[in-house]
Amino acid sequence: MLTNSKTFKTTFAGRELIVETGKTCELSNGSCWVRYGETVVMANVTASAKPREGIDFFPLSVDYEERLYSVGKIPGSFLKREGKPTEKAILTSRVVDRPIRPLFPKDMRNDVSVVMTVMAVDPDNSPEIVGMIAASIAISISDIPFNGPIGGISVGLVDGEIVLNPTLAQRGKNDLNLTIAASMDKIVMIEAGANEVPDDIMLEAIEKGHEEIKKIVSFISDIQKEIGKPKFEFESQEVDEELFNAIYNFAVNDVKHALDTDDKNVREARLQPVKDAIHAKFDEEYPEKISMIDECIYKLQKKIVRRWLLDEGKRVDGRKLDEIRPLASEVGLLPRVHGSGLFTRGQTQVLTIATLGPVSDAQRIDGLDEEDTKRYMHHYNFPSYSVGETKPSRGPGRREIGHGALAERALEPVIPSVEEFPYAIRLVSEVLSSNGSTSQGSICGSTLALMDAGVPIKAPVAGISCGLITEDDRWMTMLDIQGLEDFFGDMDFKVGGTHNGITAIQVDIKVDGLTMEIIKEAFETTRKARLHILDDVMLKAIDKPRTSVGKYAPKMLQTKVPVDKIREVIGQGGKVIQKISADCEVKIDISDDGNVFISGVDIEKAQQALQIVNTIANDPEVGSIYKGKVVRIMNFGAFVEIAPGKDGLVHISKLDKARVEKVEDVVSVGDIVIVKVMEIDSQGRINLSRKDAIAELEAKNQ
Repeated sequence: MLTNSKTFKTTFAGRELIVETGKTCELSNGSCWVRYGETVVMANVTASAKPREGIDFFPLSVDYEERLYSVGKIPGSFLKREGKPTEKAILTSRVVDRPIRPLFPKDMRNDVSVVMTVMAVDPDNSPEIVGMIAASIAISISDIPFNGPIGGISVGLVDGEIVLNPTLAQRGKNDLNLTIAASMDKIVMIEAGANEVPDDIMLEAIEKGHEEIKKIVSFISDIQKEIGKPKFEFESQEVDEELFNAIYNFAVNDVKHALDTDDKNVREARLQPVKDAIHAKFDEEYPEKISMIDECIYKLQKKIVRRWLLDEGKRVDGRKLDEIRPLASEVGLLPRVHGSGLFTRGQTQVLTIATLGPVSDAQRIDGLDEEDTKRYMHHYNFPSYSVGETKPSRGPGRREIGHGALAERALEPVIPSVEEFPYAIRLVSEVLSSNGSTSQGSICGSTLALMDAGVPIKAPVAGISCGLITEDDRWMTMLDIQGLEDFFGDMDFKVGGTHNGITAIQVDIKVDGLTMEIIKEAFETTRKARLHILDDVMLKAIDKPRTSVGKYAPKMLQTKVPVDKIREVIGQGGKVIQKISADCEVKIDISDDGNVFISGVDIEKAQQALQIVNTIANDPEVGSIYKGKVVRIMNFGAFVEIAPGKDGLVHISKLDKARVEKVEDVVSVGDIVIVKVMEIDSQGRINLSRKDAIAELEAKNQ
């Protein structure tokens, strides 16, 4: 045992949590192992010795690394090793990044890297929460400047009771998946998916979670006091006050004029000559501080926007603090796609396209969770043209993945079960224009697309965001923030929900935290707004899901066969199921429990395939009508196969309503005919009648 090895223990949400430091990773600035039950996460934090030159932001990277050995799995890829991060790992990295980033000095430019490595996973104890706590400990005990510590917790709602850090069994019947990060005094991050949970219950869950977090924050503070390193001095990159004041006096009125418009394009067009004039004057006067001039221009815009809001209650586009930008909704924009919805809020515009597929199209997941497939998928694309920029597309980044996951989480509670709607569902939100809160626009556009596609969602969902400006003890919120208010403000509080309650929350902040008073006001403001969006805009475009899926969507039928009959339906080497699929032009999926899903664009052919499957799995019923194939002709009649391996005799006297002299006069081998089961004798032989089938169908059509 190393002499500097230390172990610390506490109780967290009723279970023991153990922290080990000094035993490994001695070259990191800060390192620890955190054990919670049998879940183990190692966190390491490092910082560069010198600031990175030529940047105007704090270069922090946060990575949550999943190791499949932690759950006793070998990776399923060809290379048999972990590749790029899974979506869950990216989302966890973002959840940890958001609460810790505002707590580093804003004027520090040293690279800082936080790495959480999942070493072992106990399904009852979330490695994501353990990772957040481990990261907070590693940073706190390091020599890197940090205004922490913070703690994190998962809060559930099981059978109407609020549960802290729910176990695997509790998560299986959970109506709330809430993750909170907080300091001793304030909430610093909220992320939630919920089954239409009312605002008051959500607030209670946040408050109870924070009370438990305070204990872990105190525990981390004690560790820091005992073994924490002195924080290093860094080279501040704060803007020069003399330079800023000179630029302020030179350009403040021109910048005010440029910002005072509701049109982003007009604003940019007005700002560019002002920026050019500032550089033309000050590049020569301050040649050693040219790199700082753009940051001064940013700070000048920020100061103007914040002073307008705090001192005058004025927004750059002239709206009231609780006023939403002009709204519009439209459905059915694209031919041939299964469903589409366009949602517009001011200059933010999102088009979502819905695609329906067989259940086998569900996404396979090779991760640490018990979940191995995902039937409902939501993807979000944010092209450069949506903000008027030129940049090549390189696939989705962390932001796109995070926004897609937020919209997916908001809509998941209203997606019908596979028994109600046996489809895989994929939504793709294309951001066409962005001036703030595109993630919430994608929630609204996706609801429209789902209803247009004929998906029987349980309730429509809308999303809206709320902003915040703070100064000392003063604060104010504003509804439906546009890009500039998000850029220069202190909070983006996003809430998605139905008429009945909240389905998703994501809170990004740039200050040291939120009080419960601020959170309560944000809840009330966003609740009123989402009801307005639903009732006055979205439901006027389409008030309920279409009664059936579209012409070009696959038609899905479902049945269940006895488990011991699955082999017969599939056939040796898959021959039977492949033949049914080819003959009926359908796709058939069979699960281990006997559920059968049949999809095809032609509903009649899908119904034919369904009947064949049911006939294989169950004995034909006397009185039922089948569509079968003539497989053999005899003098006394024709044998018709009504399902693979099951055929019956149509006697010559039952071939047609008129007298038949010769079987070949009516049918030939290979013909598809309708037949009715008249009798199944004691030896299992099936007697069929084409004459009676024709008569019965004619009677029904009269």
